Amino acid sequence: MTAVSDVSLDPIVYLNGELVPLSEARVPVLDRGFIFGDGIYEVAPLYPHAGGRTAFRFRHHLARLARSLDKIGIVNPFDAAGWRELIDRVVAANEADAGLRADQDAIAYVQITRGVAKRGHAFPAGIQPTVFVMVTPLNLPGAAQRAQGVRCVTAEDRRWLNCDIKSVSLLGNVLMAQYAAENDAFEAIQFRDGMLTEGSSSNVWMVKDGVMYAPPRSHKILEGIRYGLIEELTGECAIRFEAREIAEAELRAADEIIVSSATKEVLPVTQLDDQPVGDGKPGAVFAALYAAYQRAKAKEAQEAHEAQQGVESESRERVIA
Repeated sequence: MTAVSDVSLDPIVYLNGELVPLSEARVPVLDRGFIFGDGIYEVAPLYPHAGGRTAFRFRHHLARLARSLDKIGIVNPFDAAGWRELIDRVVAANEADAGLRADQDAIAYVQITRGVAKRGHAFPAGIQPTVFVMVTPLNLPGAAQRAQGVRCVTAEDRRWLNCDIKSVSLLGNVLMAQYAAENDAFEAIQFRDGMLTEGSSSNVWMVKDGVMYAPPRSHKILEGIRYGLIEELTGECAIRFEAREIAEAELRAADEIIVSSATKEVLPVTQLDDQPVGDGKPGAVFAALYAAYQRAKAKEAQEAHEAQQGVESESRERVIA
C-alpha cells in the first residue's frame, strides 16, 4: 500500500506579486535567469517554535542576499521587514492549503533574476527583476548519519572565480554533486591548486590536534551562513579556531572533517576517498559543535517567541486602552 504524504507535492509559491501553486507558476523563456543564469538565490531554514517559526540566522541570510545582488547590479526588491513578511505569507499559505505542518522544519528558497528582456549579454535597462519564493519541508540528516558520519570524495575545483556570489549559475556545483552521486558519496570536497575550497553545496572544516581550521573567506568559496555561526560556536566551546589555507595533504591527515550547510547543519565526514578520517568515527569537536548548534537554534526560537508575546501583549494593551 502506498503511503500518502502529509505534505502536498504542489506547494504554494510566490512569483512576481502572486501566490500560486507551483504547478501553475510560469516564467517567460526570455527571463535572464533561464537564458543566462543571471540571478541570485538564498536558502534559509525555518524552525518551528511555540508561536510560529524562526528564520534561523535570517539577518545574516539577508545580508548575504544583499551582497550578492549588489555584486551583480540588481536592486534588492525588499527590505528586511518586507522579506520576512513575504516569507511569512508563503508559510501561511502552505500551512492552510498545501499540508505544511506547523511543527515541521521548513526551508525558504528565494530567487531573484534580472528579469525578462531581449536576449543580449549586457545588462538591459528598465526591466523588473523576477522574484520567486518557495517554502518546502526540511528533512535534516538523521541520527544515523550523525552517529556514523558520511563518506566524501575529492575533486579538482574547476568553477569560476566568483564563488562568493550566491549565483543561480550552479553548473559547476551540479557536476560535482553528480560526481559524488556516481561514486556513492555524500559530498564532493574540492581543491584548487592543491588547497581546500569547499564542497559542492557545503563549507568544509578540518580539525587537527583539537584546533578547528577553515579556508579563509575569499572569492574562492561561498561564505556559508554557518561559517560565521561555527566560528562563534567554537568560541563558546573553547575550541581554538583558525582561518587559513589548508593543503590537500593536511586535510587527508585530519583528525576530523566536518561539512556544514543550511540543510545539513553540521555533519562528520568519517571516510574520504575510501580512507578513514582519523579513527573513522565522529570526533569530539563535531559532537561539541552539534550540541552548540542545537542550543543556538533553541536560543533564537526562545527569543522569537518572547518577541512575539511582547507584540501581542502590546496589541492587547492598545485595545484595552
